[in-house]
This record gives sequence, C-alpha cells and structure tokens, in this order.
Amino acid sequence: MIRKKGSANWQGGLKDGTGTISTESGVLDAVNYGFNKRFEGAPGSNPEELIAAAHASCFSMALSMVLGEAGFTADDISTEATVSLEKQDGGFAVTKSHLVVTAKVPNASEAEFAEAANTAKANCPISKLLNAEITMEATLV
Repeated sequence: MIRKKGSANWQGGLKDGTGTISTESGVLDAVNYGFNKRFEGAPGSNPEELIAAAHASCFSMALSMVLGEAGFTADDISTEATVSLEKQDGGFAVTKSHLVVTAKVPNASEAEFAEAANTAKANCPISKLLNAEITMEATLV
C-alpha cells in the first residue's frame, strides 16, 4: 500500500479566514488558500484546482500505461482537467471533471488511441475516487 500525505491549516472564519496547504514532498509548502481564492477568483490556490491537477496528472500516467500495454509509447501527452464546483441542496459539491487531452502517439490509429484514452479515464485512481461525472475530449495529433 502506498500512502501520501497532504495537510491544511485554517485560521479564522469562513469568509475572513485564511489557510495554508502543504504536501509531504514539500512541493506545496504553506501555500495560501481562502474563501476569496475559491469562490471569488482571487489569486492563490484552492481545493478544486488541486483536484484538477491530480486528475490531469493521474490520467496522463494511466494513459501512458494503457498505451504501453498496447505496444505504443507516446511522444507527448498533455492533459487539462476542469473541475466543476456547484451549489446543491446540502451545500457545495464537485459535480464534474472534464479532461481535455492531446497526445502524439506514433503508429497509433484514432480508434486505438480512443480506446486507450477511455480505458485510462475509467481506471485512473483519481477517476475512481471522484463521485462526479467525468467527461473527456481526446485528440490524437
């Protein structure tokens, strides 16, 4: 079993408070986040962009693995994830993650690439974690 840690600290009220996010690796070290960064577009980090980055990176690695199992090696896989946070009856929920992937995979057909991309989308660990609709646009260049 692999275990990774992240941590957060919050001080103050919801709208006037501030927090910091850190990761075990130190890549994020006391990165500031807050209500205005999450809901009002102010500069800084927020949980949804971290989920989007996690989903994009996990999917890219999963796609590389699936392509490798099919005998292909990608020259490039670029993935952007957009996570949607929506107000619902019980508060807010992440309802969707939309992946946009562009990949250069020598000798792969459109059909082979589409199958690999759909397999990666369904099976990457972050896709499995999310209780949200996951959509995708996949382009082979």
